[in-house]
Amino acid sequence: MYIKVKVMVDAKKEKIIKKSEDHFDISVKEPAEKNLANKRVIELVRDYFKVYNPVRGKKLSVSATSTSFESGPLTGYNGEVRIVSGHHSPSKIISLDI
Repeated sequence: MYIKVKVMVDAKKEKIIKKSEDHFDISVKEPAEKNLANKRVIELVRDYFKVYNPVRGKKLSVSATSTSFESGPLTGYNGEVRIVSGHHSPSKIISLDI
């Protein structure tokens, strides 16, 4: 499944806003340097869609104001979230293997 994301960096609060079934606005605190914002976007999308990768060995904890996330152990589901296009742009296409 593919989703389109518009990213706002250096935000005061992290949040995910669902615009439509496959369009999201995501605000992250990280700057757009050294791939920090992209990594955080992937973490937020992974938690939002509950796509966990047991190879990592831990579940990510997310603090967001507009969306609540569960915390707990991994479900054992081996999924993948990756940026397909827009690595250097605020508009991105993200692939979800769910």
